[in-house]
Amino acid sequence: MKINKALVCAIAAFAVASTSVINAQEKKGRGAQTPEQRIERLETAVGTLTAEQKKKITDIYAKSAEKMANASQEERGTMMQAVQKEVRAVLTAEQQAKFDAMPQGGKGGGKKKSN
Repeated sequence: MKINKALVCAIAAFAVASTSVINAQEKKGRGAQTPEQRIERLETAVGTLTAEQKKKITDIYAKSAEKMANASQEERGTMMQAVQKEVRAVLTAEQQAKFDAMPQGGKGGGKKKSN
């Protein structure tokens, strides 16, 4: 009987711990991507990036991740717009058109930018 109680307690503790980890991962969502993962996603959407583009954009993403870590939700939205503008400036005209068609900001559909 003692073994059964210990087993039940262990399973319950594991379930609580697993739920906490899963919830934390879900809350992170897209914003939790590394700069390299974001580059892969961008390259899939806009086409092949040059080594120079990858380096510049990786630097932009890395710098913004540090700033966003302690920012409020409102500040993050403003920062993301600035990041998108910086990244867009690194792209070619053809890539910019594809970038503009991408869903931006995580919520809602694709936004068309008027530039």
